[in-house]
Amino acid sequence: MAELAVFTNMCVIERDGYVLMQERADKNWPGVAFPGGHVELGESFTEAVKREVREETGLTIADPELCGVKQFWDDDGARYVVFLYRTSSFTGELRSSEEGRVFWVKKEDVGKMRLPNGVRPMLPVFFGDFPRELFWRGGGFELL
Repeated sequence: MAELAVFTNMCVIERDGYVLMQERADKNWPGVAFPGGHVELGESFTEAVKREVREETGLTIADPELCGVKQFWDDDGARYVVFLYRTSSFTGELRSSEEGRVFWVKKEDVGKMRLPNGVRPMLPVFFGDFPRELFWRGGGFELL
């Protein structure tokens, strides 16, 4: 039996002790998060994160490092996989999009912000040693 899966990504972009955040316009998942989105059919995971960052921020990232994976099951029973990246290499001019307003925040202040459901457990993956895996088990995320 085949398992249904949804592939997405999220990327921390760092510059001089600051990280790029997005105040999300999506009322179903409100708060401040990192840019990212869905992987399109036939697209590599790395190509997808580069495209999503460019669409949402105006920046072109280079050398995104895969620092972890987060997975859980969505309401339809599909495994929802989020590939977590980070980079400090980018070009372009920062601009917001329909996905939300983007802005720089001191890295140490991220944990104090209103983060959407499920983002807080990703912070040790983005900012710690990697690669790491976050796995939903029995009502909470386990860091493996």
